[in-house]
Amino acid sequence: MSELHELCQLKRPITKGHLEKLKEYLAAGIPATYTLEEVDQFERGVDEELPSTTTPLHLICENVSHDFTPEEEEIVISMIDELFLNGAGWCLINAKNETPGCVLERRGFHGSKYWEQIVSAGVRAEVLLRHMESNIEFIEEDEVADYDKEPAKQEQQEGKEKEHDPAGDSDTFLKTKLKYTDDALLTDRKDGVMMQWEEKLMKAGCESLFKSVEDPNNVVVLNIGFGMGIIDSMIQNKNPTKHYICEAHPDVLDKMQRDGWMDKNNVVVLKGKWQDTLPPLLNEGVFFDGIYFDTFSEQYSDMLELYDLLVGLLKPEGTFSFFNGLGADRLVCYEVYKRVVELDLENYGLKTEFTEIEVPKTTNPDAKDSVWADIYRPYWTCPVYYHPEAKFM
Repeated sequence: MSELHELCQLKRPITKGHLEKLKEYLAAGIPATYTLEEVDQFERGVDEELPSTTTPLHLICENVSHDFTPEEEEIVISMIDELFLNGAGWCLINAKNETPGCVLERRGFHGSKYWEQIVSAGVRAEVLLRHMESNIEFIEEDEVADYDKEPAKQEQQEGKEKEHDPAGDSDTFLKTKLKYTDDALLTDRKDGVMMQWEEKLMKAGCESLFKSVEDPNNVVVLNIGFGMGIIDSMIQNKNPTKHYICEAHPDVLDKMQRDGWMDKNNVVVLKGKWQDTLPPLLNEGVFFDGIYFDTFSEQYSDMLELYDLLVGLLKPEGTFSFFNGLGADRLVCYEVYKRVVELDLENYGLKTEFTEIEVPKTTNPDAKDSVWADIYRPYWTCPVYYHPEAKFM
């Protein structure tokens, strides 16, 4: 273990000397992301692919104490700030498959000042990364004299693998066969597209869509992504004037046809991807009291595209909500995206408020009767759900 890592074990008493020593190490060129695994390989004289990345920030999070004096707490906070200023990673994984935030959560420091530092760093990193990606100029292959074909082949292979992941690519998902069970909608490899445990969350979503209706005789709502039809059945029970449903998957559309959704007088089914079916509504002068978004295999970048349409489709007093599963495999990532959403929607003139909803204990992968027992990969592992409602400011 290096002197930097020993310092981050926070042996007490913690004094300003800890902070000064940390600055000294970083100024000398030791990376803020220098890992225990790298130290181990250096000492053994080997150069192998790192199995994990236990950083100084992990060690600090593993050694903070609930009984720090106010002075010690401020010093540790300054040490974390210093690490972030020098490029520390907020989401690197240690040998226990934990980010620094995960370590804090396990040790009972969720919501602490240290936790807030990591979440804030995550938000900054996500926003900065998006800004950098939007300004990248890609070099054409023929512009490089000595183009290395091997990395290109590797990238092509990785691309093929991604193409066959129905959870990560919308076009692949739309070509994937789906199966309805008693309590779930699954892909052929048992990805959970939608599951019955979400019913409580869907109920909250449905209530949000009708929360700010001004004219009860002209209620128009939109749901993007039918899935199992949980929220749409709830919407129908409220008998809106017009109930738009956007759905693209052919198997789901077949199910909707068999169940009579196409024949309901107040239902308008928009068949196809929302990217294609929603823009024409802007020209038709269709406005919604409530819009709900819950699709499968799309990323947050897709939601950003939706925001462009949202501001033109939502009534001035309308409400936007969505299934908030962004980063829901880790609580720290979940809270980072919660704040990113707030910032992004604020740029569109929308204020977002979140309500905490307790999720079923069976959504814990380690639960005895876990809902994920026969599922390819859990899409939810957080202990709490942050239900979003966004309205124009």
